[in-house]
Amino acid sequence: MRQLLAALALVLCSITAPLAQVSVNIGINLGAYPQLVRVPGYPVYYAPQVNSNYFFYDGMYWVLKDDTWYASSWYNGPWAVVDPEIVPDFLLRVPVRYYRRPPAYFRGWAVSAPPRWSEHWGRGWEEKHHGWEQAARAPVPRAAPVPTYQRQYAGKRYPTPEQQPVLHSQNYKYQPHEAVVQQHYQQHAAPQQHGQAHSGGHEKDEGHSK
Repeated sequence: MRQLLAALALVLCSITAPLAQVSVNIGINLGAYPQLVRVPGYPVYYAPQVNSNYFFYDGMYWVLKDDTWYASSWYNGPWAVVDPEIVPDFLLRVPVRYYRRPPAYFRGWAVSAPPRWSEHWGRGWEEKHHGWEQAARAPVPRAAPVPTYQRQYAGKRYPTPEQQPVLHSQNYKYQPHEAVVQQHYQQHAAPQQHGQAHSGGHEKDEGHSK
């Protein structure tokens, strides 16, 4: 019975916490803040000079490595695993040409179209995300401002995971609009003592990389 209860607890945790709490090292170690360029027609930025599938969307950095998505509130991580079920649709709609290191399963796909996630992730994923690729049906939100204050933190000045939430809350007032990104932000970017978060996207850091 004890083993059964423990197994049930693990299942419940996996359901209620689709964004992994554990931070991981995915081999990204940028020497300086990356250049971020807006993807035309999308509220998403990509990093053309980073040798990785590196994006910025809704106030967070996103990386696709092999078959796994990761997210962070800081440009060099640490990174948290994001379940395919909850990766934001606007991020998934970015055309193949903006992936600097496309996985092998991208081979043969049209560079001007989004990756064929339904084909790759299967029928179960497709049933839950029917119509995800039809961007015209959804209003395009305003792109989040890039947190350029992080440019001053590189090399030995890069903050520890404990310092990051405090610096972020002091310098970047944008609040994510997608529920899944809000959840990730609360888990990984918002300090426990930071109770004055405002909704509506009032940003202190308005600068964009060009």
